[in-house]
Amino acid sequence: MPELPEMETYREFLNHNILHKTITNVEINREKSINTGVQTFIEAVKGANITFVKRRAKHLIFELSSGKFLLLHLMLGGLMFLGTTKNSPDRTKQIILSFGELQLNFIGLRLGYLHLLSQVELDEKLSDLGPEPFELQRDVFLDRLERKKGALKPLLVDQSFIAGIGNCYSDEICFQARLHPLRKASDLKEEERNNLYDSIKPVLARAVQFGGYMDFPMYEGDEKTGRYNENTYVYEREGEKCPRCGGTIERVEHSYKSFYCPSCQMKV
Repeated sequence: MPELPEMETYREFLNHNILHKTITNVEINREKSINTGVQTFIEAVKGANITFVKRRAKHLIFELSSGKFLLLHLMLGGLMFLGTTKNSPDRTKQIILSFGELQLNFIGLRLGYLHLLSQVELDEKLSDLGPEPFELQRDVFLDRLERKKGALKPLLVDQSFIAGIGNCYSDEICFQARLHPLRKASDLKEEERNNLYDSIKPVLARAVQFGGYMDFPMYEGDEKTGRYNENTYVYEREGEKCPRCGGTIERVEHSYKSFYCPSCQMKV
């Protein structure tokens, strides 16, 4: 499932390529991917233009010139491709937004969605999300962490605790902080809590720099999207050597699968 770095990569690209272009056509091939009737959705979106693309947690928010918003959550298996009919991937597209010859294809939205919302509806939909990692101040993080008792992995992927982190980057953050992913938050010493905070932003920023781990190109000739796959520390690297201490990376199953180095992320 796309996490903050993947959606941030999409956001940056889309803001450079589709802003202020008129949406000339809307094609809906899966009604369950939207939250209104097909005709209602088309009438509300066609003829408008996207004035800005924002990200909130794992969502993208398309601001429309009409004052409405499109809220995207790709969920598991969802992705986007911007191109034309000539280079469009041979995949089923649940939704297509056309800007003349240019098309934004939404693919793999079996669980994902693109919802048409008002400002009030958008605020309500996102109201349960925790703070953004890049905006989170140390004192706020430590205060929120102080009230938690469970394991770090489930805590970091809890969107009400901190927004935008999922399976991949929770493991990478724990590795950077030298903390076992199943270590109890209530057992952390002050230095360890600070190390955890200090690991979040650098790991996510590095992942954004490498284009996240989504390995499907966003456009023809895309050589950035997905490069983090080649640069993970521990995620999906079971059996490989730890890049820090040379130990062997292991996988542990709890409520989530987690990858870690038992040599330098000891569970104490």
